[in-house]
Amino acid sequence: MNVARVSVTPEAEALLRKLQGIHGPLLFHQSGGCCDGSAPMCFPRGEFRIGQEDVYLGEIVDTPFYISGPQFEYWQHTHLLVDVVKGRGSGFSVEAPEGVRFLIRSRLFTNEEHHALQQAGPPPRGPQHG
Repeated sequence: MNVARVSVTPEAEALLRKLQGIHGPLLFHQSGGCCDGSAPMCFPRGEFRIGQEDVYLGEIVDTPFYISGPQFEYWQHTHLLVDVVKGRGSGFSVEAPEGVRFLIRSRLFTNEEHHALQQAGPPPRGPQHG
């Protein structure tokens, strides 16, 4: 069983494709937040430096998704779904001028998913993309 740690809604996918057309390759970084409604930041890929403790959760729409090491400790048992809603997010995230913001919706992994993730081992840390 291959378990994705992060996925994307169709609305967020459409926005990501639009933003890729404007900014080129992107990446997500989630550094804080405790629950649903937390806002991941989206940057042009070369404009945010991934640290050695950041955890790579996977890719959505050819966009790597990282989470800070301490944040991963809180959310390691949680599937993250990237969505988009109207409203102003951070001025540093590329979607801000669009009048929308990315946000996280989450759910706990099922027992089967949790078992598969344990067998797969921990996700990689540090930069996985140039």
